[in-house]
Amino acid sequence: MQESIAAFTSLDRATWITVASVLLGLALAHVILSWFIKYKAARETNTHMPMEDGTQAAIREWIWRGATRCIRPLAFLIWVNGLYLVASTIVADLEEYKFSATALTALEWWQGLGTLVGITWLLVRIGVTADTALRKIAARTDNDWSEILIPFAGRAVRWVLPLIAILLGAPALAVSSKTEAIVKDATSILLIATLAYVGLQLIHVGTSLILQRHQLSVSDNRRARAIYTQVTMLRKIVTSIVALIAIASMLMVFESVRHFGTAIIASAGVAGIILGFAAQKSIATLLAGIQIALTQPIRIDDVVIVEGEWGRIEEITLTYVVVCIWDWRRLVLPISYFIEKPFQNWTRTSADVIGSVFLYVDYNVPLAPLRAELQRILEASQLWDRKVSALQVTDTKQHTVEVRVIVSARDAGQAFDLRCDVREKLIAFLQKSYPDSLPRIRTSTLDRHPHFQSAMTGT
Repeated sequence: MQESIAAFTSLDRATWITVASVLLGLALAHVILSWFIKYKAARETNTHMPMEDGTQAAIREWIWRGATRCIRPLAFLIWVNGLYLVASTIVADLEEYKFSATALTALEWWQGLGTLVGITWLLVRIGVTADTALRKIAARTDNDWSEILIPFAGRAVRWVLPLIAILLGAPALAVSSKTEAIVKDATSILLIATLAYVGLQLIHVGTSLILQRHQLSVSDNRRARAIYTQVTMLRKIVTSIVALIAIASMLMVFESVRHFGTAIIASAGVAGIILGFAAQKSIATLLAGIQIALTQPIRIDDVVIVEGEWGRIEEITLTYVVVCIWDWRRLVLPISYFIEKPFQNWTRTSADVIGSVFLYVDYNVPLAPLRAELQRILEASQLWDRKVSALQVTDTKQHTVEVRVIVSARDAGQAFDLRCDVREKLIAFLQKSYPDSLPRIRTSTLDRHPHFQSAMTGT
């Protein structure tokens, strides 16, 4: 302690004058910086330029408000480096003392830490300003894309800038090269993860915005189903690619992994052949998924008949398809099934479906009243789309006549309900108005004669 006091009292007058001059310069720089930014901010926010709309004026105001928020971190950087200059000047004049080397090392470490903190503080303030400005810009627009993507860009800037500050300020730390490398690697991995997360969120937000404009709940949803299928499949493919690139980038941060990657690339010929044989089924499934997304033999919410089951396509992934069957069971099929095997797609080109109803009636059925009743039933039903209706005799059997009724509806679900309604009401009409037209088995008077019956029984 006495040695330190003696060292400071031994400083000459020139050193103290230099120290005082530097401190005065730091104070002046702080005052001038603060006054200039506040003056410009007040002037710009109170001045309206000609031919400038409200949004441009608001942007200019937010920028200068953000500049005022940066005064403190800028002043902090000025003082950190200025005080380091003052302290290092004093220590340089005390180099004959034992503690000077240790003090200089400590000063370098504190100067590096202060610079890192100042840069991080500054970029955090810039990120917050950019985020606030972008949010307010989005609030002034009527575009859906702007309302979602612009605030998202602000959040991305707010997350990424502090990590960039750490990368820029890490070399300023007076630490060993090994510690500096660890900090850089950790920050690089965190930055890659953040960028990947931002990319994945951007993909999710963009695809969700596209899907919001196309509703599956409408009756004619063929275009919406096509877009849902393409967007969903492509989102999964792009998400997988982004995740793979992020993991590869994280591994490439380390030198040892880079050498390992080089060795893998050098042996890619043999490895490719081995992996090709081992993963040919998986690759074929993946290619089938891409082919489904592009050619679209099936789409989300398509009505299909597969494996003898009627259902709707509920989910399409890169490897399998989920079909929701009419009784709420789920049929899970490999995606290659829809490439390799035949199936029925009732909504491939249109959701409109023609349904049929078969009635088996007696030969004496009056067809004209039956046709009139069918038309009355359809006109009163909201399920009929008023496109197709017909009643025809399509076959004759030994005891009955086959009557086929065809009706059209907007989709398969309404067609099924309409068929059930028509079948029920036509049967009720026959029972009430023409009960003799229902199927029956006739017997002649000869069959009821006693001699004929005794002959048949052998009595």
